[in-house]
This record gives sequence, C-alpha cells and structure tokens, in this order.
Amino acid sequence: MTTVDPSTRVPAQYASGGRGNYDLVVAAFCGLLLISNIGATKAIAFGTDIPLIGTVITDGGAFLFPLTYVLGDVLAEVFGIRRARRAIVMGFALAALAALTFLVVSIAPPAPDWPHQEAWKAVLGFVPRIVIASLAGYLAGQFLNAYVLVKIKERTRERGLWARLIGSTVVGELADTALFCTIAFAGILSLPNLLNYIVVGYVYKVLVEVVCLPVTYAVIRAIKRREPGYGGEGQEAARAGGRAGA
Repeated sequence: MTTVDPSTRVPAQYASGGRGNYDLVVAAFCGLLLISNIGATKAIAFGTDIPLIGTVITDGGAFLFPLTYVLGDVLAEVFGIRRARRAIVMGFALAALAALTFLVVSIAPPAPDWPHQEAWKAVLGFVPRIVIASLAGYLAGQFLNAYVLVKIKERTRERGLWARLIGSTVVGELADTALFCTIAFAGILSLPNLLNYIVVGYVYKVLVEVVCLPVTYAVIRAIKRREPGYGGEGQEAARAGGRAGA
C-alpha cells in the first residue's frame, strides 16, 4: 500500500483575487450587512400557537443577514482566510461607522419645523447595547465561519464542498446568534422567549444556508473558473502535483 508523504501533498488552492470578483463579493457582503443591521431594529413575531414553539420571535435582519454567511463562505472558499478576514474587518468598520453616524445624527438638534425626530430616534437611534451585541456576534461568527471552512478545506481540498459550507455555518451562526441575543436581550426578554429567539434564529439561518447551497455552488464554480489559481496554469500545476504525490 502506497503512503503519501505529507510534504508532497498539494496545498489547498485559493484565487489571487486579480479579476475583480473579490471586490464585487465584498461590496455585496458589506451592503447586506448594513441593510440587515438597520432591519434588525424591528422585532417581529409570527404566530401565537405554533406547536412546541408558540410565538416565533425574530427581527427584521433575519431576511438578509443569513446571506452574509453565504457570501462569507464564498470569500473563504475561493480567496482564503486572509482575504476573508479583510472583508470581515471592512464590514465591521462600516457597521461601526454607520452606527456612529446614526447616533450623531440622532442627538443633533432637529430643525424647528421637522416633526420626525422621535420617529428617527426610534428606528435609527441604535441603543448602544444592541450595537455592541451586533458587532460582537458578527466578529465572532464570521471569523469562526471562515476559520472552520478553511481548516476543513486543508483536509479535503476540493472535495466535500457541501460539508465545508454547512459545517462552517453551523459553527459560525451558533456563535453569532447566541452572542447577539444574549448581549442584546438578556434581562429584557423572559428566559423562555430568549431561548426561543436564539433557537429559532439559529435554525432558520442554518436552513437558509442549506437552501442556498445550489446558488452558492454555482457562484463558487463561476468565480473559480475566472480567477487565477483555479484555472489555466494554476489548475494544471495542482493536477501535476497531485499526480506526483499519489
């Protein structure tokens, strides 16, 4: 039986990001994050007598925020941990800047004939606790998501993409959801409602990842075909290295 020397194993491939696809994915990632943070200021309740659950409690960010994990998976899978971290830090900086801007605008004195100051503060005057919860959950969840995906890829290379996508989301979303809900609403929601919020939000976000798998696969394949490191000379070198180490 032939054994493979670990030193001859082909390293996991990542694109160099030279074709502009990275910038587009990062722009979409940051845009979805900012929109979701604004939507999250509204709490939403569905139903009143759902078996075993009762009322489903979530927030407006639930509609788009799970897609940031889909794009986070694309970034880590195609461009690697360093470029994924760069995008995560950029998203964090923009989210913090948006929160600070809304805070400054909220406390600025309104024009005498502008009657909507209280409405503005109710929607965009983020409570500091919510901002801290959102940013803490985001950083922990996205960094874990990228880290887990890349670690799995180091073992599986190009095989088992579905396992990387789902496995990383299961870990990242758990940290994100648990941190955000606990920091933001512990002591405000009753314990049963807080657990409802965490469990329902977590399960929903993971299900979105599963449902979006075909789209995620298609996006990843399309970018890999167009990016250096996955086509042409890079792909031929990987195949040659794989044959040499077999």
